[in-house]
Amino acid sequence: MNKKNKIIKPDTIITSHINADFDAIASMLAAQKLYPGSVIIFPGSQEKSLRDFFISSTSYLFNMADPDSIDFSQTSKLVIVDTRQKSRLTQVSELLDKKDIKIDIYDHHPAMKGDITGAFEIIRKTGATTTILSALLQKKKIVPSPEEATIMALGIYEDTGSFTYASTTKEDFEQAAFLLSCGANLNTIVSFVVKEIKSEQVTWLNELLNEMTVHKINGVDIHMSVISSPTYITDLATIVQKIVRMENLDIFFAIVLMDNKINIIARNRISEVDAGKILSKFGGGGHSYAASAKVDNQTLAQVEIMLIKLLQKEVKNIQIAKHLMTSPAITIEPRITCKTAGNMMTRYNINTLLVVDKKKNSYEGYITRQVIEKTLHHKLSHLPVKEYMNSEVSYISSDADISQIENIIIEGKHRILPVIDDGWIKGVITRTDLLNYLVQHNKALKRNETESGFKKNVKERQIENILYQRLDNRIRQLLQNIGKTGNDLGFHMFVVGGFVRDLLLNRQIDDIDIVVEGDGIEFAKIYSKKEGCRINTHKKFGTAVIIFPDNFKIDVASARLEYYKTPAALPIVEKSSIKLDLARRDFTINTLAISLNPDNFGTMIDYFGANRDLKDKTIRIIHNLSFVEDPTRIFRAIKFSNRFGFKIGKVTSNLIHNAIKIDSFKNLSGLRVLSELKQIFEEENPIPAIRTMERYGLEKVLHKELTFIPNTYQLLESVNKILSWHDLLYMDEPYPRWSVYFMALLNRSSYTVCEQICDRLNTPLKEREILLEKRYKAEKQLHLIENTLTYTRQDLYWVLINFKTEYILYMMALAKDEEVRKAISNFYTHQRNIRPYIKGRDLLKIGVPSGPVFTTVLNQVLNAKLDGQLKTKKEEIKFATAYAKKNKLID
Repeated sequence: MNKKNKIIKPDTIITSHINADFDAIASMLAAQKLYPGSVIIFPGSQEKSLRDFFISSTSYLFNMADPDSIDFSQTSKLVIVDTRQKSRLTQVSELLDKKDIKIDIYDHHPAMKGDITGAFEIIRKTGATTTILSALLQKKKIVPSPEEATIMALGIYEDTGSFTYASTTKEDFEQAAFLLSCGANLNTIVSFVVKEIKSEQVTWLNELLNEMTVHKINGVDIHMSVISSPTYITDLATIVQKIVRMENLDIFFAIVLMDNKINIIARNRISEVDAGKILSKFGGGGHSYAASAKVDNQTLAQVEIMLIKLLQKEVKNIQIAKHLMTSPAITIEPRITCKTAGNMMTRYNINTLLVVDKKKNSYEGYITRQVIEKTLHHKLSHLPVKEYMNSEVSYISSDADISQIENIIIEGKHRILPVIDDGWIKGVITRTDLLNYLVQHNKALKRNETESGFKKNVKERQIENILYQRLDNRIRQLLQNIGKTGNDLGFHMFVVGGFVRDLLLNRQIDDIDIVVEGDGIEFAKIYSKKEGCRINTHKKFGTAVIIFPDNFKIDVASARLEYYKTPAALPIVEKSSIKLDLARRDFTINTLAISLNPDNFGTMIDYFGANRDLKDKTIRIIHNLSFVEDPTRIFRAIKFSNRFGFKIGKVTSNLIHNAIKIDSFKNLSGLRVLSELKQIFEEENPIPAIRTMERYGLEKVLHKELTFIPNTYQLLESVNKILSWHDLLYMDEPYPRWSVYFMALLNRSSYTVCEQICDRLNTPLKEREILLEKRYKAEKQLHLIENTLTYTRQDLYWVLINFKTEYILYMMALAKDEEVRKAISNFYTHQRNIRPYIKGRDLLKIGVPSGPVFTTVLNQVLNAKLDGQLKTKKEEIKFATAYAKKNKLID
């Protein structure tokens, strides 16, 4: 091996694709023997078994160099093996752009868009590229050493699945035999090819099986699993191959998020699908039967949707006409009598005959048993069949797919469908043939679902038992009534979003959101009338609120699609399906729905992997432009992360940084930002969320000069402690909890900055007063209290009594002196609600004239009570009488 720090100038360089497999390694070694003096650039591999094998056992066989140690100026030839895709040759991109370079290519992959063209090429359909190069060695009588033969044989064994893949050719067997004759060690080969599943891999195998869904695309059952892992899954391709064999799958796609990249691995056994071509759209590649790709900066939901769309476009329809048809077709000529036609039907036990003019070799129509029986009844059986045949003809070719057959027989209401190629009738497909196929196919699907534990097209799960366990009778009965009412109207009804999320997390459910596949407002009106409820509607958004007599509320919406004309604008709304309605939501964990219709009540629907992300405790968005379209979702991501103790997914986190970087908030209404901030500050402990906001730089969205320092968090911790104390003791005393945290955040900012923040947020007048004037008064009053040597209980009462709860709590949190905090706490706990027992009428009885003097006397009574001098009403009257006499208010 060349030393890394030594600059070399090779004439010939050999390389292969990034993430090299054993076939690529073996092909480079074989090419090295065909090109003496050449240097190999190893592109690297992520498969641990291959890296370990290469590094520890075989690197001495390769004349290998690091690209950084090579001067390409003298290189005249580039030899590429096991690929032709430029995007997979990044390590030699400089050479590919060199004008005078000669390129030799050896490859077994099918041609694809973007392929490099070589001056010399050997492209053959073999199971492995190593097979091609080994044949050249054999032809040139170049004998590899036993170690070299072992590596080359390993390449063939791996890429042919030990000669089990459909792509395996006779030549693969022949070259494997040649390499064995050269001393290839089968024990070594078996140790790498036959891989035992390790215990941690069994976990991921089960995960892939549990998350498997079936998508029927153009008549092909596409099996797909979407999972995520916080760590790298070793030998993922082996696990995928194991699943394919265990479940006997024709085609399987595994979409796996590992670290910050999404890995797609495909295995395929049928000709209707080209896995390599499909995954090339993701920047990957491979064969029609085995392929892989890596995707950056996309969410799992996006990759899954993109893959399904590609499959819908690329998968060929299964051509089953020739398998369904009965051959030969039984026909009758137009001139033959109806009676003869009836006899033929009885003889062959069929219900329909094709009418064919053999002289013209043309299909004229068909006649049915029902028509023949009617001609007999009406004594018209002597007439020719052409008089009563159905002449509206349709036919197909033998390569037609199931969708074409269904369309003609079911939609076109044809009893029989001839299969005609080049003018000749090859056979017929009857309505019974089609029905039998559909029934059997449906049984196979159901059997597959039962055995494997997965559902078709969408992840579904029956959770009616959870509804019974975790919901009270009223809510459960209400949901059933909603489902029945909607069902009677012909609507599909769902409870969605946070309700389902919190149900699965076993958290308190605060809101019930109903989505109607149909007219949500119409449903709400009919249901409200039936149940004696009030209703508020919003026609623009197709939403309604049902208000029960006890003020319990349910939100109802038509299933809708939203799109944004500009970033941060309010959405434009159109009616849609439940899937598209869920797709418009912010995060995967909020995309769950439960069907409420009686036939499938309690069936949970998961289109976007929400259940997986709840299990992974991860916040993930559905679409990459989600934060650009609605930046308030950034605050919601932070809120949910803090509330549930979930992490924000790496891709989602990167997109938050991007949205802030491009200033997505510039067109966003300040009131919407304020609303999200208030929701965060209303959380039980918003401090971790505030730290996350600062980590993303969101405080600068409010004002460029707003900064959070350690003292800010000390004050916030103090606020949290005080509010926890208050909320435990005074649960029934509401106050704007959010405002105390907001005041604490603004504490160290100048009045001007605070004003500008309120302007930016379009803060309503009353809330603006809380954050500005009244906060400032509370801070000033606290300063006076802390700097006064002595404060009697009377003094403290009169300076604090006009401050509302939120300001008292703010002052307690802000107080530096523990004695002052205790004094304010004592006022709030024991003194704020002290009032004299006596009233104005009591003062009139003792002779005090009505007027402003009442207030003076009552305040003196209150002061005496605050000092503990007065305990009873009798004592208060006695004190008031003495005070009035002393001050000559009475005689």
